[in-house]
Amino acid sequence: MAAVLLAGVLTPAAEAVAPRDREIEKMVQQVDARNLGRIIAKLASFGTRHTLSSQDDPVRGIGAARDWIHAELSGIAATSGGRMTVEKESFVQPVSPRVPVPTVITNVVATLRGTQDASSGRTYVVSGHYDSRCSDVMNATCDAPGSDDDASGVAVAIEAARVMATRTFDATVVFMAVAGEEQGLYGSAYHAQQAKQNNVDIQGMFTNDIVGSADGENGRDPKAVRVFSEGVPTSETPAQAAVRQSVGGENDGVSRQLARFVNETARQYVPSFDARMYYRRDRYLRGGDQIPFLQQGYAAVRFTEVHEDYRHQHQDVRVEDGVQYGDLLPFVENDYVARVTQVNLAALAALARAPRSPGRAAVVTSRLTNDTDLRWDANPEPDVAGYEVLWRDTTAPSWTHSRFVGDVTSYTVAGLSKDNFQFGVRAVDKQGHRSPVSYPAPAS
Repeated sequence: MAAVLLAGVLTPAAEAVAPRDREIEKMVQQVDARNLGRIIAKLASFGTRHTLSSQDDPVRGIGAARDWIHAELSGIAATSGGRMTVEKESFVQPVSPRVPVPTVITNVVATLRGTQDASSGRTYVVSGHYDSRCSDVMNATCDAPGSDDDASGVAVAIEAARVMATRTFDATVVFMAVAGEEQGLYGSAYHAQQAKQNNVDIQGMFTNDIVGSADGENGRDPKAVRVFSEGVPTSETPAQAAVRQSVGGENDGVSRQLARFVNETARQYVPSFDARMYYRRDRYLRGGDQIPFLQQGYAAVRFTEVHEDYRHQHQDVRVEDGVQYGDLLPFVENDYVARVTQVNLAALAALARAPRSPGRAAVVTSRLTNDTDLRWDANPEPDVAGYEVLWRDTTAPSWTHSRFVGDVTSYTVAGLSKDNFQFGVRAVDKQGHRSPVSYPAPAS
């Protein structure tokens, strides 16, 4: 809820709610659970998609899966009016842990180019990994259908591409199926490293990994997905750590702001499904394809079902003491995957149609005052209408107050001390699309 200051007391006012983008609403409604099920079933049909499995067998192994994904995305690209291109991004992974011989690893990458000159260089990535495994991570021939881990995540990326391909967006969106995840995150690491070397402006990355079922060994939750995000950036320098420690910014890294954006967008466009924030980079003893992007300094989050069933992950297909093990197709719920896809799609579309987060946001600390002086750089987009200042208690998990301050690059929040609140600023365009929040650094 937004607030105004009257006689030194905060009183409620109308909350600044972003108007609903009717085109995003239509996109969310067009997510097709049956098509998601078709994609997952096809990927599971390759028997194994182990990174070290056959690359030239036409019906079994990672090569067959790679070629099918490329054909599927190429068909989608044909509907985009030339805005989407598809490539096989291949490299040779040298001998390394879990890779006993030099091995070609291939990511399948579909790029939907943005149409606004000031924004087309800004990029958002959504991925799933198409490799799979059984109990022995080095066994490249066993049956490893990988239905939940991670055909479900690949399906999210492909279905989002299908729905978005026929639309235009200011910024660029990349839909990606990566390999080598189970062997050491190699495919995503290569893409993230190449992006950094080529100065690709990735402003947000989503990985979907194990998003196929609401059922787990400790419960069922069909109305939520976990969104993991780190607070302290993996790539933080000692100088940045010193600033963070002085201002208490542990909960305000760029990935945490991205997670808040996802949560807010889900509440707006998929209100019956909770994009539930978890303040961790990932789960215990596990890691995903968001991590290489974090290591390169990019904002990234991970989507994973709330309750996991470890009998259906990283297991040989077998029945033991009457219990079915293995990552099999019957344990995937297409309707649940559809809800996860809707959240991903809504957030991607909102990000790609919104302005970028304001640059060089700062809280001015040159004078002792009970007001809070903020400043930031003007956004480059031609359709920016102005900026909102946000704040919350230092113990609050999400932004609780906002105020539209106009098309300015500085603002004083009278009567609210920077010592008592966390502040942020975001850009707003003329259609009401809002950027993720920029957290201000102290500056004189």
